[in-house]
Amino acid sequence: MQLLLIVNPAASSVTPRIQVLVQRALGEQHDVRVAETTRRNHATRLAEDAVRNGIDGIVVLGGDGTVNEVANGIAGSTCALIPLPGGSTNVFCRTLGLPDDPQDAVAVSLRAVDAGLVQSVGIGSVNGRYFLFHTGVGFDAAVVEQVERQGDLKRYLNHPLFVYAAIKTWLRHYDRSSPAFSIEFEDGRIDDGYFLVCLNTDPYTYLGNRPLNIAPAADLDHGLAAVTLTSLRSDHLLRVVGDALRPPPGLSSSRWVDLRTDLKNATLTARRPIPVQVDGDFIGNATEVVFEHHPDALHLARTDLL
Repeated sequence: MQLLLIVNPAASSVTPRIQVLVQRALGEQHDVRVAETTRRNHATRLAEDAVRNGIDGIVVLGGDGTVNEVANGIAGSTCALIPLPGGSTNVFCRTLGLPDDPQDAVAVSLRAVDAGLVQSVGIGSVNGRYFLFHTGVGFDAAVVEQVERQGDLKRYLNHPLFVYAAIKTWLRHYDRSSPAFSIEFEDGRIDDGYFLVCLNTDPYTYLGNRPLNIAPAADLDHGLAAVTLTSLRSDHLLRVVGDALRPPPGLSSSRWVDLRTDLKNATLTARRPIPVQVDGDFIGNATEVVFEHHPDALHLARTDLL
């Protein structure tokens, strides 16, 4: 195969030594070129060029944001996505069952490629931008925005920084005084939403080694799942987090939690501009958010099927 290795040298787990070892492992069986990202959305441009040049697959050594950018550059093509863990959390790689160590992960990924496990999977989109595992509207996006304002610290203090940002956002940076949005689903409507997560896979994220399972029915072979909170009372939110930290089946519907699965689309209308994050990257504020599921849109090395 002709492969392009896209590396984010700023990702928390990426070092020159790791990059050399990954490139060497890939080069034992395949023709490999290397490109490093230098700015936000650079990986998307590199991926689009690779598709035009007939590259068979793109190996991504970076965090979830870099993997998302590459997916946005190759969705709808036959170019395969082969992600490797290079960030601090690596939600998508861990969902695929990849080891945390990039050297171990590249060996697993090559086994999947050799076994013919590059398959078409479904992904989601939010306002036209694809996402691999989830997008958040409201509180968690506001937390991500605060974390990104401390970008230099994220590399070294990832999980403690998120906890600090969550507390700070709760106290000072998110309006919890009234519902923020309504959302129209295929089978109904919610008018008093405070916070929503739309998922393509589960877990939602990890706290250290602990997965937060909120919609285990969400997977690469079915439609999207949506979890909408109609309350942000502290006791309700802590109850949700506690339920998510327990082993699956994850969350269930209640008076303040609405869970829907296998969705094709949904449209959210906000009462005021509301923050949005995609695969852990803050993308701005919006007053309308359109979610869609795209079956078979992405060719992916299915290490989860090994």
